[in-house]
Amino acid sequence: MSYEPQSNPSMPYGRAGEFGAVQRNRVLRNTYALLALSMVPTVLGAWIGVTSGFSFFSGSPFIGFIAFMAIAFGFFFAIERFKNSGIGVALLLGFTFFMGLMLSRLIGHVLGYSNGAQLIMTAFGGTAAIFGVMATVATVSKRDFTGMGKFLFVGMLVILVAAVANIFLQMPALMLTISVLAIAIFSAFILVDLQRVVQGGETNYVTATLGVYLSVYNVFSNLLAILGIFGGERE
Repeated sequence: MSYEPQSNPSMPYGRAGEFGAVQRNRVLRNTYALLALSMVPTVLGAWIGVTSGFSFFSGSPFIGFIAFMAIAFGFFFAIERFKNSGIGVALLLGFTFFMGLMLSRLIGHVLGYSNGAQLIMTAFGGTAAIFGVMATVATVSKRDFTGMGKFLFVGMLVILVAAVANIFLQMPALMLTISVLAIAIFSAFILVDLQRVVQGGETNYVTATLGVYLSVYNVFSNLLAILGIFGGERE
């Protein structure tokens, strides 16, 4: 469905432009609301994972990674298929619960530090600050950042390949480099994805929420990993 002014020839140009702006603002509001709601199953999944000792990679880390990617892409396909219905919202929330489970191993590790809870709150605050800055820039800036998407996608692929390689290499320096780059790339993805909504390039709030959620999730998890490396205190 298109919300471009030209979609209604009988509407005066000024009214059509106003109508398009209203629709873009509605998509943006719905994206923010669904993003906030998605945090609930994420936290629930993480809590269940920590309390039950859930570990997706307890056997072979590589096989676990392949299985994770298969499940994630299955969710992506299904969410895209049903993005225009309530089923799409339900699938998205199910996916965020799954991602909460996947996050539980890292959270459980950080909670093993005496200041673990503080580190988690610091990572949450840092992620919120990054999101706030990127959302503000996406809304008020006159510069078009959406062209960065292709370069960011390439950077994401490089990170993914490096992460797979590090499953076998187990190099702390490489892991740290991956985390730093991931924070930078996914922070930029937040900006790009939100500006696409602001400009009317994305008119489906379920799809928009999925993209922003993945970026926020990766910023938080990598920031928490770095804080655990440098700020974790043993009792």
